[in-house]
Amino acid sequence: MSRPVTIVTGGSRGIGAATCARLAADGHDLTLAYVSDSAAADEVAAAVRAAGARCVTVRADVSEEADVERLFDTAARELGPVTGLVNNAGVTGPLGRLTDTRTSDLRRVVEVNLLGYLLCCRRAARDMAALGSGAIVNISSAAATLGSPGEYVHYAATKAATDALTVGLAKELGPDGIRVNAVAPGVINTDMHATMGDPDRPAKAATTIPLGRPGEPEEIAAAVAWLLSPDASYTTGTVLRVSGGR
Repeated sequence: MSRPVTIVTGGSRGIGAATCARLAADGHDLTLAYVSDSAAADEVAAAVRAAGARCVTVRADVSEEADVERLFDTAARELGPVTGLVNNAGVTGPLGRLTDTRTSDLRRVVEVNLLGYLLCCRRAARDMAALGSGAIVNISSAAATLGSPGEYVHYAATKAATDALTVGLAKELGPDGIRVNAVAPGVINTDMHATMGDPDRPAKAATTIPLGRPGEPEEIAAAVAWLLSPDASYTTGTVLRVSGGR
């Protein structure tokens, strides 16, 4: 059998980087999309290749249609037909109440987290339908149901939309042989918290998590890898919560 070819957006750090490492170990060839940090993307790609997988890096802003088209075209040209997509690229903007959030931050969060997912799903659906098979995993968030008041309700709203996208698209694409699922992480130890302005947020959140600790990127990557694997062949339209019980 040929190796699966999977696109991972936001693959240069955090959950995306861990997912690339796990999928490489599981036999995937990868196209890693990143928005700005080429050095980090190259480091992840080197680790993927060291694991025996092929890897192409593509600088792409998933909120731009032309970038998404170029991403998928590059993956197909360099590695072969795309069989998997991990929609992971996302932004939050600074932590705070909605009343204090700048319109520019609201717009960017919606454009990346929702429009970006839609653009990538649309192109993946077109390509995978031609193959008669494929799998999409959208990275959602426990925030979709918790709402994240006082932190980022706008981000939570885009993740609730991700869940709706996952359920609806799974039903739409099932007859084409394409599975669509999501993973909803809780608080995970990544540098996203520092970017939001609170690097100690995972440690502080531990008291609110039934398992008593934040999660690790590798734990999310394991869930993504399962949903892409043949072991999940009868799983579609599912939002798999990996949040320590929160």
